Amino acid sequence: MAKNSLGFFIGVIIVSVLLIIFLATGLWKQIFYSKADDPSGPVIITLGELANLNMPNQPGQILRDENLSTKIPMQDGETVVAVFNRDSEEGVPEEQFVAFIPASSSDRRINIAYLSYDMADRQYKRQWNEATAAARAETITMFSQDLIGDRNNCIVVTGMNARNEHTMTILRRHIYQAANEPFEKIAEIQIDGSIIIQEVARSVAYQQGITTGASFNIAAYGQDNLSNNLLDQIETIYSFNTDSGVYEQLRVSRIPGSQIEQRRLRELLSGAPGVFENFINDLWYYVSPQGTVDSRQYLSFDPGNREIIFFGDGAQQIFRWQSSTPTRYGLYIRSQNISITTLLRFVDIELESLDSIKLRVVEDVRLRIIANTSWDGSYRRARAAVQPDTEPSVRPRVNAQYDSTWGRIQFLASGEYTITSGNIANTARKGHYVFFKADNHELLEMRPEEGGVPGENRMVYRVDSTGTGLSLARVRLGTNGVQDLFEPPVILTPVE
Repeated sequence: MAKNSLGFFIGVIIVSVLLIIFLATGLWKQIFYSKADDPSGPVIITLGELANLNMPNQPGQILRDENLSTKIPMQDGETVVAVFNRDSEEGVPEEQFVAFIPASSSDRRINIAYLSYDMADRQYKRQWNEATAAARAETITMFSQDLIGDRNNCIVVTGMNARNEHTMTILRRHIYQAANEPFEKIAEIQIDGSIIIQEVARSVAYQQGITTGASFNIAAYGQDNLSNNLLDQIETIYSFNTDSGVYEQLRVSRIPGSQIEQRRLRELLSGAPGVFENFINDLWYYVSPQGTVDSRQYLSFDPGNREIIFFGDGAQQIFRWQSSTPTRYGLYIRSQNISITTLLRFVDIELESLDSIKLRVVEDVRLRIIANTSWDGSYRRARAAVQPDTEPSVRPRVNAQYDSTWGRIQFLASGEYTITSGNIANTARKGHYVFFKADNHELLEMRPEEGGVPGENRMVYRVDSTGTGLSLARVRLGTNGVQDLFEPPVILTPVE
């Protein structure tokens, strides 16, 4: 009896040791997860990898991202680049649209797969997929909108193709459901300029579900090949034809652009790396449709630190500049909010003149954020926007020197500052600054050049007059306005 107990005890010890070895060496992963970790299987990429999708994927470098998870596994070799979920229009669980690169795709065109819940089998199934005109994964956006006015929400896919042209593919659910074709393609536009959905106001009866609404036209802007001016454009309007069920060309018109010295224009629009980025490296004020400058809304592009600052409605938003793609008339930027990483913003910039640009900004509509500011429109370079008769109450840049507890600080008209201690040049600290106004407060933002993480090394101060100089009180600027941090103020005394 004692021998049997001793044998059982020794057996338990041996099994326990083997189990520890089994878990510690990771053999359990090879048995249970070998299929899921196979590099040849379906993969999901993270936001940071989108810009590199034109290069072959390397095993071991692909990361999983829960934000791009699909309802069911994709097929082997398919690379997921975007996912859009929406409530089903048929009262069943939500449906999902997955943008992916097929395994056997030679031209890297993005495809859309439709996943919906099968009530009979009680599981999600892949019902259908369709190719789009886009090919650059980092530029893909998907959203749902009632373009026709019949509450049959279309799926709109925008992006850029291999020629860096803007594309828009519109998918609409079949009114008479086809067995294998739940959606149909009603528009596919590719052009070397921009593509805009021209929304119009719809009646109260439409909003209340009583009647249908007017359909939206689509405007596409491309190069005027018959003009010698590179900024002249052709506007093509597409309208929905109820008889054919697709968008058809309605009219074409010429739009004259600004007259700019053509050699300089070709240089800016050459597509060479960094050229247009360096051109927009500045502070830009919003210009109203009436042509007046609004210093309460501005943008600051900082390609060196890979940041874009949006300021409007008294709030400042900082976005990481993830990637940019040259276009026929400027640049297309993908950016990510530094605080809310799921919030993406796509900025399409077109050159208007050497001191003005036009923006079209697309939010990632999967995240609903209440905001009143519209970023679309024209912007003028700060030094060109501030004119004697329209000069704002706060100059964004000055040329002055002050003594302070920091040392001697010099603000340069270029938007740079230097701080020296004891007049020793090699102790100088440098950075960029901007004066602005928010919530009826005059503010100063300073961004040191060296060290720190982009977006986390900037300081904002409330500027108060002391009679002969300035007082700087550290504040935090956010959605709740200007908040005092109650730190001792720094006094600036002008250098005589």
